Amino acid sequence: MSNEITLKTEGLKKYFPVRRGFLQKIGSWIKAVDSVDLEIERGKTLGLVGESGCGKSTVARVILKLLEPDGGRIIFQGRDISALSESEMKPLRKDMQIIFQDPFGSLNPRMTVGQSVEEGLRTLGLPGNERKGRVEELLNMVGVSAGSSDRYPHEFSGGQRQRIGIARALSVDPALIICDEPVSALDVSIQAQIINLLNDLQENLGLSYLFISHDLNVVSYISDKTAVMYLGQIMEYASTEEIFENPVHPYTRALLSAIPVPEPGKGLDTELIGGDVPSLTHTIEGCKFQNRCPMVEDRCRTTEIDTYRAGGDGHMVRCWKAL
Repeated sequence: MSNEITLKTEGLKKYFPVRRGFLQKIGSWIKAVDSVDLEIERGKTLGLVGESGCGKSTVARVILKLLEPDGGRIIFQGRDISALSESEMKPLRKDMQIIFQDPFGSLNPRMTVGQSVEEGLRTLGLPGNERKGRVEELLNMVGVSAGSSDRYPHEFSGGQRQRIGIARALSVDPALIICDEPVSALDVSIQAQIINLLNDLQENLGLSYLFISHDLNVVSYISDKTAVMYLGQIMEYASTEEIFENPVHPYTRALLSAIPVPEPGKGLDTELIGGDVPSLTHTIEGCKFQNRCPMVEDRCRTTEIDTYRAGGDGHMVRCWKAL
């Protein structure tokens, strides 16, 4: 695979105002995405992990320009798309697709699966006689019988519906697919099938994935690099092998120590995180993890550190203690 960069974000920000009072004046800001730097090579997968509410899905929606960024840059296939208008983004939509967490809610219950998959082909201007053949090809590609294209979403299982969602995303020949918790609503055995399908499609089509999940076992299997997110910021970022074998940030270590292992005592020593997740409206001076960190120092409470290189393979960490 080429080292060509499909997607890069630099200092990406998205803030939401909190309005109060009769006049709805802005009282504070929720910093859902706060200076996020990410990079995905062509044909590679970046895993984005973190607790619920840390900003993972918001990052995805900002990258897709479903939400407008409040700062930073989004560079897609070498082009800065941060300030593009909706009309300027329209030709690029086919190159950036998303697979949603809920395979049932993401499909129109009044449309057959064939119509759902065909919808993208219509935007490409493909003639009607070619669309039908392409729909059958896509369904076969994801392991769904082409003869079931006239059936409706409620007639399929959860795993089959997710396969249909993948076929719909593939219909417009994207370069980047954002997988937003695509297997969290599925049984474990079905999760493995979908993950293997995504791997096969990536190998055959050269796709780039941003894989969002809170399941570290899944991320370790599918991702080439992993970014650990907490309260809108990337705390640690490295190759997946480096993250799992040499975690540096205390938050990363705590997440990894919580992974169940087949043999007790074979994983990392359990590192419990104390305290509660701060309110997103609360302004925090210094490190955002300070009130839960077992290694907190005075400087952590006053000065925020930018990510820095902690070792080989581009290992980046946002932590004073790792200096």
